[in-house]
Amino acid sequence: MTLNIRKAEAKDIDAIADIYAAIHTAEEQGLVTIGWQRGVYPEKETALEALKRDDLFVAEKDGNIVGSAILNQQQVDVYADGNWEYKVPDNKVMVMHTLVIDPKGQKSGLGKAFVEFYEKYSLEQGCPYLRMDTNAKNTNARNLYKKLGYKEIGIVPCAFNGIDGVNLVLLEKKIGN
Repeated sequence: MTLNIRKAEAKDIDAIADIYAAIHTAEEQGLVTIGWQRGVYPEKETALEALKRDDLFVAEKDGNIVGSAILNQQQVDVYADGNWEYKVPDNKVMVMHTLVIDPKGQKSGLGKAFVEFYEKYSLEQGCPYLRMDTNAKNTNARNLYKKLGYKEIGIVPCAFNGIDGVNLVLLEKKIGN
């Protein structure tokens, strides 16, 4: 298996949208609990907006897109309500948004590989403080992030990306010196 994580290109958008759709289908069938909603978030437009900002990344395995995430320094509005352990300037914080792995490739280490890429990329950008969030319902993501050393600093009730009634788990980690 050759896994390559790189900046997304326009030709990748349909594959990313297909992964979003597959995750929505799996959730609708009760196979996973993530807390996203088809037609609301994430959708093809989510990927297109990130592509325009140049902060969309893909995981490519054997020529196929198997995952995606948005990496940038844009902290979500509700982060202001977070009780962050590390009170640091915004320019030292990197955020991972909308990490998705094709349901056919789950439990194969792809999520872990993407998070490891995120950490390396963050250090290269001079950002040793990492933040992310997930829906409290998403126990798979919460377990993965905990195993990788991320600390849950709180849960903020909010409307998130157009979805009402979300309990958003805020996570952080310091890497490097």
